[in-house]
Amino acid sequence: MARRKALFWHERNRDNRVQCDLCPHGCRIKEGEVGLCRVRKNEGGELYTLNYGEIGAIAIDPVEKKPLYHFFPGRNILSVGTTGCNLACGFCQNYSLAHGTPPTSYASPKQLVATAVEVREQGSLGLAYTYSEPGMWYEYVLDTARLAHCQGLKNVLVTNGYIEEEPLRELLPYIDAMNIDLKAFNESFYRHTCRGRLAPVMRTIELCREQTHVEVTTLLVPGLNDSPGEIEKLATWLASLDPNLVLHLSRYHPAYRFRLPPTPVESLAAAREIARRFLNYVYVGNIGGFDNNTRCPSCGNVLIRRDGYLTSITGEKDGHCSACGAVVAYKA
Repeated sequence: MARRKALFWHERNRDNRVQCDLCPHGCRIKEGEVGLCRVRKNEGGELYTLNYGEIGAIAIDPVEKKPLYHFFPGRNILSVGTTGCNLACGFCQNYSLAHGTPPTSYASPKQLVATAVEVREQGSLGLAYTYSEPGMWYEYVLDTARLAHCQGLKNVLVTNGYIEEEPLRELLPYIDAMNIDLKAFNESFYRHTCRGRLAPVMRTIELCREQTHVEVTTLLVPGLNDSPGEIEKLATWLASLDPNLVLHLSRYHPAYRFRLPPTPVESLAAAREIARRFLNYVYVGNIGGFDNNTRCPSCGNVLIRRDGYLTSITGEKDGHCSACGAVVAYKA
């Protein structure tokens, strides 16, 4: 792994311990040990990031796969990820990358941006930092995102939102869109299933939606975070921020340490109907058979038609619904 001095930490002045200030865990790390994320290490009383420039996954994906449905629909984006995550979700869908030790290859920020510029000729928007937790790739994402913006590329962050406010504010000017995981809307789920807390993620969503394009994803795990009451609370809170905030309800599949059966189709449909009482744009992912077209909230006209990842803009003209003239709530 590539070693680089980390940002956002301070000395504890005891036995060479340091405290990481990147995320709400605030890990107090002894010399020679790593934090909960496994990629930030105390070496000689200083904190180092171990995954700088180490790429464990790279692909050109539809932007809808992030998922982002209201950000340049129908476009592709060069997507990269690394090892490490600061949550410990028992159902992790990307556990081999987030919690494993897959092979990686090094690319400097300059090299990665050069690749992104090359694939722009194929219609790629820019770079998406995704697959595991890009917050734990912080120094590399920050350096790369700055360079990418200088080249006119878009930067997308797909994140669990578990990050402190100061590093987040430093990164946000270079981020054009985010999909933030809201794992659940109850504290018990975050503490016992993910080893985290709900409040920091709520704060991240509140802060980010004021400065960049934000969509939210909730993976519905049967019996744990999919009750009608919880879905209503989640949707009500998001709507209090903005009723046009996009919510993706995603189907859980057994993975990592969880062996519960997949989310029933009926639960997904019921959750969508509840959320739609409060939010204008609610989609269902990780499963086929649902109508995920984007419709005008005013008249119901289809604005964006989707068939899987095949996307076409059909009912929009100059930023307005072609049928009723209402303002369209997406970026293109």
